[in-house]
Amino acid sequence: MKPVRLPSTTPRVLVVALRRLGDVLLTTPLIRSVKRAYPDARIDALVFAGTEDILAGNPDVAGILTLAPGSRITETLSLFGRIAKRYDLALSTQTGDRPTLLAALAGRQSAGPVEAAGLAAGIKAFALSRSYVSERGRHRVLEILRLADVLGIPAQAEIVCPTGAVRPALASAQPYAVVHAAPMFTYKRWTSEGWRQLAAALRERGFGTVVSGAASDRAYLDEVWRDSDVVRLDGKLAWPELSALIGAARAYIGPDTAVTHLAAASGVPTIALYGPTDPRLWGPWPRGGLDRPWLAAGTIQHRGNVWLVQNPLPCLPCQLEGCERRLDSYSQCLDELSVSQVVAAVDQALAVRQAA
Repeated sequence: MKPVRLPSTTPRVLVVALRRLGDVLLTTPLIRSVKRAYPDARIDALVFAGTEDILAGNPDVAGILTLAPGSRITETLSLFGRIAKRYDLALSTQTGDRPTLLAALAGRQSAGPVEAAGLAAGIKAFALSRSYVSERGRHRVLEILRLADVLGIPAQAEIVCPTGAVRPALASAQPYAVVHAAPMFTYKRWTSEGWRQLAAALRERGFGTVVSGAASDRAYLDEVWRDSDVVRLDGKLAWPELSALIGAARAYIGPDTAVTHLAAASGVPTIALYGPTDPRLWGPWPRGGLDRPWLAAGTIQHRGNVWLVQNPLPCLPCQLEGCERRLDSYSQCLDELSVSQVVAAVDQALAVRQAA
């Protein structure tokens, strides 16, 4: 496709990504693609308030606009007024009504995905300068990068992590692994006993365990790490600090969460514990890209610097919110995931790192 033409002097580009933290992080390859194609461009990101720190220190992002999740129509209309036709190019990374409308109104040119069929899809395709039909069976990074194809520019499949420095007290400590035990939703959790046994196994191998997590996770993590020899940093690190902490670790272990995507992109050996989520769509994206797609289910899958661990029950991956179909549900596949299997993946990752 013929490349989009932008003004020769500091063109302005807006990327709309109104989703959760991990989704915003997975948008950074598209932002990098645009920056490489148009080096003089000023690229702003429009994200939900509370997700903007995942872009901290990103050299490709000049500014960040935020919109509160669940914001009133008056707030959205106010935003419309501030950004209307202020950009030479505006990109929506979603098929939703609001992000598509924001991109169409903000940019003199615009592009984004639309649904496969229906009146709404037709209206969105008409409103956007360029569009493509979204494919639900494609990995999220690759799906977003289809926008690069639509723009007629080379795709850069590189996730850009927030940048920061390791705290001096940690930089001089013993070799450590970072463990993030608290996903946003209960149905993505592994067992408390599993995490405690994992920390013990790491200690036997000569590694300290540094625990990350949000301040809101503290009560749950108090129960998980009771009587465990770990360093608790939950609620104490901003995203750039957490990125640096993970980057300096010997390994990272965590469930399906934004922090696990961050770890995978950082290049650290990453052990990802997956339950209901389909890795073909949402598996961690290794540093340097995914050389071959994740399979739907397996025991231990290895791609680049990532080891993806599953308990492959016949129903896996169901893509549902746990066995009870709600956010606070249990998930049998994770509840029955054995410690020995997770530790085996850790040992594989450590062996590869030592050999390297």
